[in-house]
Amino acid sequence: MHLGISFSPGSGSAAAAGLDFGLLAQLVRKAEANALDMVVFADAAPFEATTLVAALATVTSRIGLVAAASTVAHQPYNLARRFASLDVISHGRAGWKVSMAQNLLEAPNFSRSDGFSPDDFRRRTEEYIDIVRGLWKGWDTDALLFDKAGGRFHDPERMHLLDHKGEFFSVRGPLNVARSPQDTPALVMSSLSASDLGIAARTADVVLTDEVSPESAKLFHDDLTARAAACRREPDAVKIFVTLEPSATPAETADRLEAQFRTGDCDGFNIVLPPQVAALDDFVGHVLPELRQRGLARHDYAGATLRANLGLAGGGAS
Repeated sequence: MHLGISFSPGSGSAAAAGLDFGLLAQLVRKAEANALDMVVFADAAPFEATTLVAALATVTSRIGLVAAASTVAHQPYNLARRFASLDVISHGRAGWKVSMAQNLLEAPNFSRSDGFSPDDFRRRTEEYIDIVRGLWKGWDTDALLFDKAGGRFHDPERMHLLDHKGEFFSVRGPLNVARSPQDTPALVMSSLSASDLGIAARTADVVLTDEVSPESAKLFHDDLTARAAACRREPDAVKIFVTLEPSATPAETADRLEAQFRTGDCDGFNIVLPPQVAALDDFVGHVLPELRQRGLARHDYAGATLRANLGLAGGGAS
């Protein structure tokens, strides 16, 4: 099974104020030492998530680093460039977590005091994601030549202008950042409504979903898989991670994870923990060994990029 982790400081400014970069770096390095696939950061206090991921990329080398970033707070070109840069800095370990739900508290900070209607927001978000993905593919892998002797910076035949003119955005492209080592950053989605499943099936690499009954989990898996197939994607193109918090004892947590994983309706789990060394130690020191003993969790990374470790297309070098 694939395993990601999220750190939730809880509500209140006091909890967030207690976090510092040193603690987060310690937690992420410990998660990496135990071969967890990725760590997912919300765009919340005390750090802006992409800035945090950029810093963490310099003190880690294998674990995937996924940052949440708003489609309201950033123009698509700016966000695409930021994540392309993060992916180059991290050598192919970056991911963008985009929520399909509108945060009405942030809208007044970006000249949208009334926000968007639900239908406008959904159409705008879909257009936004398509632009970002298109910009990420603006350069072929070997397009940049840096040929000083010949005076050639790039091969024009391997550069692709996006030239997008849509309902909400107009973006020419291309980015001034080279193609990612893992082809494109991984696209992660969560908080999906029924009307969001179409775009998730078409564009997402990872979907985070809440823990539900076995019957509901199967319906969600079958629906998303069928939609992805209708978009001509491979059956395992979208990885489903169930988000949950550990139970009271390690054995109970391992039992929950095993039971849900063996249904075949998910590919892994996003474990939510408080940002405390003791909490992470409990998971990697007690639950993870139990999963490994049952043959459910690996001991080392499968590749060098986030996509390679998740078994996604375009994984790059292993």
